[in-house]
Amino acid sequence: MTMKKFLVLICFVLTFSTKAIGKETTYNKELFDKALSEGKIVVVSSWIKYCSSCAGQMEVLKKAKKDFDNMEYFAFDVTNKEIAQFFNVQYQTTLLIFKDNKEVYRSIGETTKELIYDALKSSI
Repeated sequence: MTMKKFLVLICFVLTFSTKAIGKETTYNKELFDKALSEGKIVVVSSWIKYCSSCAGQMEVLKKAKKDFDNMEYFAFDVTNKEIAQFFNVQYQTTLLIFKDNKEVYRSIGETTKELIYDALKSSI
């Protein structure tokens, strides 16, 4: 293996390792219900270990939580069957937005800040 290939491989591994860091299930049914009852826009996203698009989406949503006053954000590992079934989510990087106790938006694989923010703005 050449040095160049080795360095590319190392970069590839480090990219996936760093994207996997910081993913955690923050979804909690009681907090989800409370946020809805308080009239907040509630955002839920699904992820899976080593998914770089999931990590990208989560980064955008964590920033959005700071940029939007009336928003609550939850994330969950899509391999958690109970939560995945509750939201009828089968894929990682699924984005759900709830308003007035109803799902008002759903996308799969959306990681673009502009499109995610547009979806949030249209839900307010």
